[in-house]
Amino acid sequence: MNFRIAYIIARDEWRYWLRSRLSVAALVAASILIVAALISTITQVQTERTTRENFQAEAINTFESQPARHPHRMIHYGHYVFRTPAPLSVIDLGVDAAAGTVMFLEGHRQNSAVFTPNYSSANAGQLAELSPAFAYQVLTPLLLIILGFASISRERESATETLLYSISVAPLELWMGKIIALSGAALMSLLPLSLGLGLAISAGEHAGVAAYMLSGYALYLLTWVFIITAVSSSCQASSTALTLLLAGWIFFCIVISPVASGIASTGGAYEGKVVSDIAVQQALRGSGDGHNEADPAFDQFKMQLLQQYNVESIESLPINIRGMISKNAEEKQTQILNRFSDRRMEAARTQSRIVYWFGLLSPALALKNFSMNVAGTSLSEYQRFQHQAENVRFDFVQRLNNLHAEQLSYSDDINRSKDHQSEQRTRISPVHWKMLQPVAHHEDNEQERVSESLPHFIMLFFWCVFGAIWSVTRATRGAANAA
Repeated sequence: MNFRIAYIIARDEWRYWLRSRLSVAALVAASILIVAALISTITQVQTERTTRENFQAEAINTFESQPARHPHRMIHYGHYVFRTPAPLSVIDLGVDAAAGTVMFLEGHRQNSAVFTPNYSSANAGQLAELSPAFAYQVLTPLLLIILGFASISRERESATETLLYSISVAPLELWMGKIIALSGAALMSLLPLSLGLGLAISAGEHAGVAAYMLSGYALYLLTWVFIITAVSSSCQASSTALTLLLAGWIFFCIVISPVASGIASTGGAYEGKVVSDIAVQQALRGSGDGHNEADPAFDQFKMQLLQQYNVESIESLPINIRGMISKNAEEKQTQILNRFSDRRMEAARTQSRIVYWFGLLSPALALKNFSMNVAGTSLSEYQRFQHQAENVRFDFVQRLNNLHAEQLSYSDDINRSKDHQSEQRTRISPVHWKMLQPVAHHEDNEQERVSESLPHFIMLFFWCVFGAIWSVTRATRGAANAA
């Protein structure tokens, strides 16, 4: 193969595009959409990050600045944790666009994350749904189709293909020239993405992960380059090639994703919230009321404490039985709540795995799954936040229960509603409130994100290999098609 000839063909293709009003208009429109999507998403994400970080700092300060209180009152006073956007969410919002952003942590229950960021769509208009990931997954392939649908079939229609072959231009040289030209357009379209990745790196993202994400998008666009040239090589008429490519684009980029979601919802359906809440309440019914040390559910636990400290009555215990009962009840209730929570999370992961397999049928869906996992905006990352928030909740609740058991006397505790002095002695110093752990679900998780995205990257690689083989096969038959 003579690469100089391929380069000349590619340069001629670029000249043709510059002379074509349709190609120039498509390039300009696509560039404007991608840049607008990037600017809009960066603005939204930075605003959300600043707002949530400020709210988080305020929530911590509010909790730690509470006056002297009974420890159990602080358990019910609770604490808020906010889910901050990942640095790469400026590229792919993923589930962040629809998932809750704040969770209220308190004793005896696990609350769901609430307040999705969709309210910002009122300010961003239609651009609120247009992220860079969507632009590259759906719109950029359409741009490449407009540019390249007639790349080889046009030569055939104008009879220049036969002329090229007659002057010793090999079919692979013609094919390589068209591939270089169309790949150049794909490479130029990646410039805004590179800018967004640079901003993500400046916000704390690992450079290797950003490069890995860029390689996935490049692999996806290269797959479309191969598909477009393969179809153009196979068709005698450019109109036929355009029709087939648009049909493929509609199937791969528009149809397959909702179909996959619908099948996943049907095949991996799980119980609704009302049914689940009823089941949880039934399971909690036998765990005992942590506010009532006389609950029969704690009789055995009290006997164990009496035997452990070798005393005859709970009044003789060196610790406050109320705090120990509250601690024991919280532990049992948390085990039950975690069991139901894990079951719901596993059902959601089952649905996601069904959608993941559809990446074998669509490179666009494979890229979507790859992009969300690398960006840290996937379901697994959201569940990681839920797990960390629950760890924070259980930790500070049990610390407060320990303070209740160790810092307060039982006699003051049972008389605090009747005696003012006892009530004052059950209020412990505010210095104990500085106990909250941070929820850093985006930190040090690069390996998890890369490993979770690797299967989808492999799918993209196989799609690219398939497209290359198909495209080369059709190119080697170029002379026969011309005849």
